[in-house]
Amino acid sequence: MAETRLIQSRYRLIELIGRGGMGEVWRALDESLGRQVAVKCLKPVGPQHDGAFTRVLRERFRREARVAASLQHRGVTVVHDFGEDEGMPYLVMELLDGRNLSQLLEENEQHPLPVEHVVDIAEQVADALGYTHRRGIVHRDLKPANIMRLTDGTVKICDFGIARPDHGIGMSSRLTTTGLAMGTPHYMSPEQISGKEVDHRSDLYSLGCVLYEIATGAPPFDQEDAWAVLVGHRDTPPEPPRTHRAELPGFFDRVVLDLLAKAPDERPADAGDLRRRIVLGRTGGRPALGPGPLARPGTGLPPVPREKALPAWTRSMTAGRPATGSTPPPAERPDPAAGLTGRWTAATPAAPDTGSFVSVSAGPPAADLLATLEGRHSAGIDLGRLGRWAEAAQVHREVAAQRLRLLGPDHPDTLAARYEVAYTLGRLGRWAEALETYQDVARIRETVLGADHPDTFAARYEAGIGLGRLGRDAEALEVYRSLVEDRTRTAGEAAPETLRARHGLGVSLGRLGRWEEALAEAREVCALRERTLGPDHPDTVVSRREVATGLGWLGRWSEALVAYRQVAEARTRTLGPDHPRTLAARQDEAHCRERLGQT
Repeated sequence: MAETRLIQSRYRLIELIGRGGMGEVWRALDESLGRQVAVKCLKPVGPQHDGAFTRVLRERFRREARVAASLQHRGVTVVHDFGEDEGMPYLVMELLDGRNLSQLLEENEQHPLPVEHVVDIAEQVADALGYTHRRGIVHRDLKPANIMRLTDGTVKICDFGIARPDHGIGMSSRLTTTGLAMGTPHYMSPEQISGKEVDHRSDLYSLGCVLYEIATGAPPFDQEDAWAVLVGHRDTPPEPPRTHRAELPGFFDRVVLDLLAKAPDERPADAGDLRRRIVLGRTGGRPALGPGPLARPGTGLPPVPREKALPAWTRSMTAGRPATGSTPPPAERPDPAAGLTGRWTAATPAAPDTGSFVSVSAGPPAADLLATLEGRHSAGIDLGRLGRWAEAAQVHREVAAQRLRLLGPDHPDTLAARYEVAYTLGRLGRWAEALETYQDVARIRETVLGADHPDTFAARYEAGIGLGRLGRDAEALEVYRSLVEDRTRTAGEAAPETLRARHGLGVSLGRLGRWEEALAEAREVCALRERTLGPDHPDTVVSRREVATGLGWLGRWSEALVAYRQVAEARTRTLGPDHPRTLAARQDEAHCRERLGQT
């Protein structure tokens, strides 16, 4: 797009100030009114994109325009205009002079912001949320990258791309057709993660996560493991912010913990109530704590509610890094948020990220296409989460082919795309093709990344699964045995990935009829998982079921009954009594009773 381009004979694009995988933001001149504005453009998509993917992107872009244009408040970015120019949707907004909270933390080297700034930001965002909620708008993606602090101290909420409008806006709320991520894991409420209906109190929870991060330097649940982040939101009480930063005022500590209550009913009633608490605390009054959570005896922390387990789709969710990158990943692990940068693409510094799109670095001429492919890669994963495996397979094949052409066969991103191709093939039952791809990816990763790289291990593990699915259990056993040795050497015997490999080893032993060995392996893995993950963690429960299976094959039905009963009880607690897995566990229990001659 040339710098002198004129949109609709009115908006002259002057300088690129933000770029993402699917769009750009330009500083522009509104020649009709003689004022500077920001113009956000949805970049054209090529024929390689499927229609559903393109439609959702365009609808999400239109939603942001319509929702933001319906809001008139000093704490919300002003939208001036929206339209299309030669098939390209564009959005004209006020030009903001400032930084988003993510950028402010990065510029501060991940140190928390000054206390007075934190309190002021909390009050201003609460005021803006109160207005948007009264208009029937739930943002649903509140995070540091979507909150701007201007040079004059004004705070504004940005990016209403996945907001839920009231019925008066006149748009469909179903924008998840292609599985685009509806929220950011580090800032999602428990009900949002569980796929339940959300209301304004979900935004309050997300705001609690944001305030926690800007006050302490890290979000409340800042783990690398996706499951740990999601479980943290679900049922782990957050540490009070003052345990990380003693200078924070006591009222702020209470406000944030109330916002982070697991049950929506235990949070402040609304953003207006929240703002009153902040004002009272800031001015020295005693804040009315309202319906906040009852403290657990002796801790001062909110209670752990009994909630159902996280839905199955969350198991494949990638936590990534929080928007600020407050906790760098281990040196040997590639950063999933880094995208196509580093030594593989001769990148130059990127324009500031707008928070709406995937951030990429400027670089060689193919950089825009690479960024688009990164978005396509994520969309393919999301299609898989929805169970649309044939569509996901097609997306990943196209991404793999184009990355192969642009980056070569040995590039980590090409291999990542091929890995996803293999995974979708497996889900479609095409295990011979999946196995061949996994083995090839593992071989190249060992050469490029090293034999002990986590990505190399991951491909080897999936190859073991493929061998087992094809009935080649003796070969699978050897793959798992060598993987257990390597995982134990590099990560330790109790590491989750070591235990996952040992579980595969035990399953292979059972399929070969070596049930005494399989039972011993399953018992050891179950004990380690229970100690490190807890008795109700899905991996622990799977291991306990494997123990029960081994006991059954050895004819030890009384012991098997006890184990199956424990599986059923754990699944009832976490999944509910009517979940298919709970019912299957009850059926296993009934089968044991039949073998024992019981009714």
